[in-house]
Amino acid sequence: MAVDLPKRAVHGGTGKRQQEKTNKMVLDFSASVNPFPPQFDWECKLSCLSYYPDNDYTQLKVQIARTFHRDADECCVGNGSIELIRVFCSVMLSGRKRYSIETPTFGEYELSAQLAGATRSQSPHDAAVSFICNPNNPTGHLRTKNEMLTLLSAKAPAGMLFVDEAFIELAAPRESLVDVRDDHLFVLRSLTKSFAVPGLRFGYGFGDPALIEKIEVARPPWSVNAYAEAFAMQAFRHMDALAKSRELIRHEREWLFVRLSAIGLRCHPSSVNYLLVEIGRAATPLTLQLERLGILVRDCTSFGLPDCIRIAVRTREENTILIEALTSCVQ
Repeated sequence: MAVDLPKRAVHGGTGKRQQEKTNKMVLDFSASVNPFPPQFDWECKLSCLSYYPDNDYTQLKVQIARTFHRDADECCVGNGSIELIRVFCSVMLSGRKRYSIETPTFGEYELSAQLAGATRSQSPHDAAVSFICNPNNPTGHLRTKNEMLTLLSAKAPAGMLFVDEAFIELAAPRESLVDVRDDHLFVLRSLTKSFAVPGLRFGYGFGDPALIEKIEVARPPWSVNAYAEAFAMQAFRHMDALAKSRELIRHEREWLFVRLSAIGLRCHPSSVNYLLVEIGRAATPLTLQLERLGILVRDCTSFGLPDCIRIAVRTREENTILIEALTSCVQ
């Protein structure tokens, strides 16, 4: 018997697929990862592959807890942040519950909620879970910690606030809720963006121990592989190095903002490593035109923004190539 399912969410980060398709190198501005990641030595001994990972990830959770001044039983890990979104929704939204999201935002919240059998509410007041991406994807808008605490206060005691902070380490970690302990709060994080390792797949989160235990039960066993675990152990020891990344990103983002504005494109203010850009016409033909030039940008039609693209901040050399290509396409 066929089962009706929602459509898959649309994502950027299609550089590998495009390279395999064309056998040519591409510049992928559709994936918003740190262009200036910290560099450090790490290794995964081949002997580790002879054993299953510790499914409790005991040492890893101790390292995460130490890094963020939390308790280990308040931490969960997963095969990328999307796995944790899926598992969270299966735990918190099964049984035809209601959820709320703000749009435009990351498509996986809605998809995961629907897969759990939940229905969307037009108001966060009667929703079991409200999803907030901070900084938001694709707009780059960052809410302050005080703003987020106000939203959290409004949720209790009726529901839960799910806060995705995948990009906050590249924006303003002081605005994070990672140090807030509240039964009505779950905070999601990712190493993918901050350390530019999308191929490794590692997400982690923080919540009340009772919720974390439910997530651990629902998570597939051994979902974090030995390579991801070994990298993560070292990455959490180098979180302070992201301060340099933030400064370099801010500088390049401002440069890119000025250049894009100079060719007649409207950039939304951003606090992170990407810009939402209004191009004044349908985005899809432009993205295809750039694709033929070996440059990928994120078509924001799937976000409900058909006249916008999202552009990652990359290195000066790469950003210059993008500006030259865009200039030739829009003028």
